[in-house]
Amino acid sequence: MALKIAVNGYGTIGKRVADAIRLQKDMTLVGVAKTRPGFEARMAVEKGYPLYVAGNGKQEEFTAAGIRTAGTLADLLQQAEVVVDCTPEKVGSSYKPVYEAAKVAAIWQGGEKANVADRSFNALSNYAACRGTRRLRVVSCNTTGLSRAVSVLRQRYGVQHWEATLVRRAADPGESTRGPINGIMPTLTLPSHHGPDVQTLFPDLSIATSAVVVPTTLMHVHVNHVRLERPPSDEKAVVDAFRSTRRFVIFPGSDHIEGTPQVIEWARDLGRPRNDVMENVLWEGGLKLLGPDLYFFQAIHQESIVVPENIDALRAMFELESDPARSMARTDETMGIAPPRI
Repeated sequence: MALKIAVNGYGTIGKRVADAIRLQKDMTLVGVAKTRPGFEARMAVEKGYPLYVAGNGKQEEFTAAGIRTAGTLADLLQQAEVVVDCTPEKVGSSYKPVYEAAKVAAIWQGGEKANVADRSFNALSNYAACRGTRRLRVVSCNTTGLSRAVSVLRQRYGVQHWEATLVRRAADPGESTRGPINGIMPTLTLPSHHGPDVQTLFPDLSIATSAVVVPTTLMHVHVNHVRLERPPSDEKAVVDAFRSTRRFVIFPGSDHIEGTPQVIEWARDLGRPRNDVMENVLWEGGLKLLGPDLYFFQAIHQESIVVPENIDALRAMFELESDPARSMARTDETMGIAPPRI
């Protein structure tokens, strides 16, 4: 019988997670919840998703907007075995008592502190350790990207120390109230919170991160410097290691993908829904090995990279699949993510 799932929050991440759940044969979406009416709520109903009123939302506002609802979040949770919380950053933790009272398992996103859940989750990093856990937190977009790369390099070569500077997008494409409009804003907390977040998956990893915010909406870019314990003889081995791992795409110079605009155009040309890029994006020309020191760039699509991770987290939580590789393969096939090149 298919796992019954509710999605609380139907914005940037929630609508993508809902669509991904609908593609899985071992899962069923029992409904989504929002606090306010709007075009996303209307489109949820048009897609056939039962819509429920969450939090301090008012039924009469949805009615006045001509949007049909099926009840409240409490009604939705009665039908679900698990809820995927996709509410705005720092809001999800306030729903924890609600989920516990309803006796449903829960998955939160990386905008919440790690202690909201029993474990943080990333499919490549710790799928097996999360099997059977009733409260998981899928780490943030940047932590997902870093952790995937850590998983590849640490297993093959060992990591003595990792330094990363994150060049972060200022807002998502649909946001109009965030900046900077014309500026580069350093995150003055040093090191940034991203390194400690990676350590929720790899507690013994030596990592330090810093971040700046720039006026773009497309993607984040990571500038990585990794001191390897057992470095290979050349860059090709590292490129092959990434290329042979699920959820990585490596562009050769001949593709003339110079930066994030061309990456998004590539996703458009593939016909990806919402131009989503759920893989870590690397450039062959942007990877250099100098002795034990590896330098490489990677780009991270903040709107979509965590979506397949949520699907795998659901499988791990309910032990629908014991093997992380098989879960990732099933997820990727349904979502149009190409298999690795061996």
